[in-house]
Amino acid sequence: MKKSKYVKHLAKLQVELAHLQEWVQQTDQKIVVIFEGRDAAGKGGAIKAITARLNPRVVRIAALTKPTERETTQWYFQRYVAHLPAAGEIVLFDRSWYNRAGVEKVMGFCTDQEYQNFLATCPSFEDMLVKSGITLVKYWFSVSDEEQEKRFSERLHNPFKRWKFSDMDLISRSKWVEYSQAKDVMFEHTDTDQSPWFVVDADDKKAARLNCIQHLLKQIEYQPIKHPKITLPKIDRSDYQRPPHKYQRHIPQKYG
Repeated sequence: MKKSKYVKHLAKLQVELAHLQEWVQQTDQKIVVIFEGRDAAGKGGAIKAITARLNPRVVRIAALTKPTERETTQWYFQRYVAHLPAAGEIVLFDRSWYNRAGVEKVMGFCTDQEYQNFLATCPSFEDMLVKSGITLVKYWFSVSDEEQEKRFSERLHNPFKRWKFSDMDLISRSKWVEYSQAKDVMFEHTDTDQSPWFVVDADDKKAARLNCIQHLLKQIEYQPIKHPKITLPKIDRSDYQRPPHKYQRHIPQKYG
């Protein structure tokens, strides 16, 4: 997709996202959107496209790091529950509790019993979220073997993207089949009528972002908020005199 066409479509969708944000605030909605998929599938780019024009106090990103020693002793879902939205909030999970069904399973970071318990209890956990009033939307970003290799190569040679590459990326490439099998089993157990998985074809990153946002907007029956007409008050400067420019530490004006 050409950049000009992408920017044009994205701008229109971001206006709708702004309407959605205001509606969520005004009506005390609670929305959770999960982004899962292989490494370099484009989850982060989609999240950035969604949040770029929104209020970070309303639309939050939850991207949890490796669990602490204490967190490993907690109920598995516990540290994710702490990031769930309050009324009037949207939370975007950049990876989520589904780490257990993917990375942890493939890499051996959990026991088989812990893995089986997750598959058995996850649908009930999500059912509780939905019944509590949370709107839950789950996306799986699907990328081909060839496209992932291309993106990994770009990360290695682009200084702006080198930070994204990790040792885990190398391992994930070598375990492509294992990750595929884990994803299939995960879908089999957690793709329910109450909390379905939606697959985003992500070989074309720009199209994937647009398609994902368009789909997300259609999952929620929001309405644009009508604002009352506001007249800005005039400023009375009669009792104020600005201090001389020379008494303040202004930065050099190299640009503009």
